[in-house]
Amino acid sequence: MLTKEQVKQYDTDGYVVVTDVFGDELVQRMRKVTDDLVERSRSLMKSDDVFDIAPSHTAERPRVRRIKDPIKVDPVFMEALRHPKLIAALTSLLGPHLRVRNAKLNLKEAHVGDPVEWHQDWAFYPHTNQDVLAVGVMLDDCELENGPLLIIPGSHKGEVYSHHTDGYFCGAMDPTTCDVDFGRAVPCTGKAGSFSIHHARAIHGSAENTSNRPRRLLLYEVAAVDAWPLLNGPGQEKSLDEFNERIIAGEPTIVPRMEHVPVVMPLPPAPKQGSIYENQTSLKNRFFATTAVAM
Repeated sequence: MLTKEQVKQYDTDGYVVVTDVFGDELVQRMRKVTDDLVERSRSLMKSDDVFDIAPSHTAERPRVRRIKDPIKVDPVFMEALRHPKLIAALTSLLGPHLRVRNAKLNLKEAHVGDPVEWHQDWAFYPHTNQDVLAVGVMLDDCELENGPLLIIPGSHKGEVYSHHTDGYFCGAMDPTTCDVDFGRAVPCTGKAGSFSIHHARAIHGSAENTSNRPRRLLLYEVAAVDAWPLLNGPGQEKSLDEFNERIIAGEPTIVPRMEHVPVVMPLPPAPKQGSIYENQTSLKNRFFATTAVAM
């Protein structure tokens, strides 16, 4: 369970970092599975249902940017999601009834790990209410040099910005057209086994990994059970039974809690469908390609 101070920080800033949760043995097992998956990717020529691979990926030097929905790939990632301390932290913020919408494991290779442009998760998956957040489990020590998650404090209480370009969804904010002071960004750093939690409306991104160490971040998108997605996608399966199979605490409901929330649908879809890396290729003005983040 989070402390009162941590709950207050989440409410005020839209994020919180929690340390000393996942033990070394569990983290090491997740790393081992991740390494095995990267090894398996050597035979791939393009991204598939499990792997998002970078354009420079080769058999000799595999470059996996993301493992898609890892909780379906190996049980160790579901074990981590159901860790009692993580569930307790989530119930402190969302209440006792929890559903995982989606999961992903983002990998930043040393020296070349790809950046993720500024965005709000809410733009990808608006819900009937705002009890929606993301958890980032650090599988490596996460420091400024290896491309940690960057959050704009308090941005979850502000505007939901355009994530479109030329009339199509691109999954990123144009830094030249939005009135955001990106210099206020705060890095979510910590030792391996720590995790961050950020609100779905919080503006965030991450720079390139410029260090000689990897940065592997396991992400879980979690919502209150009565927060229903407004668009079909990951986490909203074809049947109610499949939808409810993603409940990780509490009981199901068929009564969504409706709130007055700002929504712009992620439509028409991005010209390049796939992970956020593919979606963001159509963004014309990139922040992390040209600008260093001042801290």
